[in-house]
Amino acid sequence: MKEFLEIGKVNNTHGLKGEVKLEMWCDGIDYIRQLKTVYLDDGGNKPLSIVSARPQKNIAIMKFAEISTIEEAEELKNKVLFCNRNDAEIDDGAYYLADIIGCTVVDIESGREYGKIADIMNYGSSDIYDVVSGKKHSLIPAIPDVVKEIDTEKQIVLIKAMKGLFDED
Repeated sequence: MKEFLEIGKVNNTHGLKGEVKLEMWCDGIDYIRQLKTVYLDDGGNKPLSIVSARPQKNIAIMKFAEISTIEEAEELKNKVLFCNRNDAEIDDGAYYLADIIGCTVVDIESGREYGKIADIMNYGSSDIYDVVSGKKHSLIPAIPDVVKEIDTEKQIVLIKAMKGLFDED
């Protein structure tokens, strides 16, 4: 499992004192407020100490101790920010989406393997898993009727395939 997880992308600056606008890719402002530090890479290098984080519509306005001018904030534009997975708590039974990438998708009834999850998309009401087997892609809705169990330790997602979900069904 990845130690450092993407939490969002800096889209722009905010004001003149070094604040930035973060497009959140995590569970929202409450998750970000648990953090004391974020990183500019996925190796834990280039730390930024969080001074404040507040919501504004669907983004977070963030201030870092190391950034005090708009010019310094400009350098963060289009940068992805990471957190250490151990720096914030998630609910029991919850998981990080990054932990599902690479999981093998298996039919709960037949044991058939459909492929591995290559990507996770969200277009509104639920996540959609892009399951790849060879060159073939299948899109699986992450809804309770389909996804029955997720075991990130074993890297397995058990599903009950709906008719038509896979070409040969």
